[in-house]
Amino acid sequence: MIKIDQAVIVEGKYDKIRLSSILDTIIIETNGFSIFKDKEKQALIRLLAEKRGLVVMTDSDSAGFKIRSFISGMVKPERIIHVYTPDIFGKERRKEHPSKEGKLGVEGIDNEVLIKALERSGIKTGESDAKAPEGRQITAYDLYEDGLSGGKDSSEKRRKLTDKLMLPERISTSSLIKILNITMSYEEYKALVTALF
Repeated sequence: MIKIDQAVIVEGKYDKIRLSSILDTIIIETNGFSIFKDKEKQALIRLLAEKRGLVVMTDSDSAGFKIRSFISGMVKPERIIHVYTPDIFGKERRKEHPSKEGKLGVEGIDNEVLIKALERSGIKTGESDAKAPEGRQITAYDLYEDGLSGGKDSSEKRRKLTDKLMLPERISTSSLIKILNITMSYEEYKALVTALF
């Protein structure tokens, strides 16, 4: 079991069951979109954010990003860590059919992949004591210069990069930059971009 200080926010009970097998912390489920109207759960999430900090680990589909965005608007940005699961296509065992977008949710992703997603977000899991790289930070301008934003083929290039890094294609530029700066040096980023394109 991996002990973390922050409370973890997930979408549903099966996500909570999955993470309870690897994380020793408070795990709160949003019950999907019901979080939008559930004032008591919103108050609990705000309280946990203030006291412990939050880790938001929603699915990588559009619904997961809507819930993530809603929670982000409820709490101070410095009190939240976003953990992004990769776009993995398939069907959860308990379901008859794949989801609308065909992507696995948190409940369907292997423990090793979930642990790597936590580590990529800067959460210490005990698996690795690696610190964020020192030196020059990767910026939005670097992504622009490397054709990953603001250009004709930017979305395709970003998709290749997010696939390689096992991140969801819907990740925002600012979140991508944060993940890049946590997981690699500027030189490693440049080498990766050169290798990919």
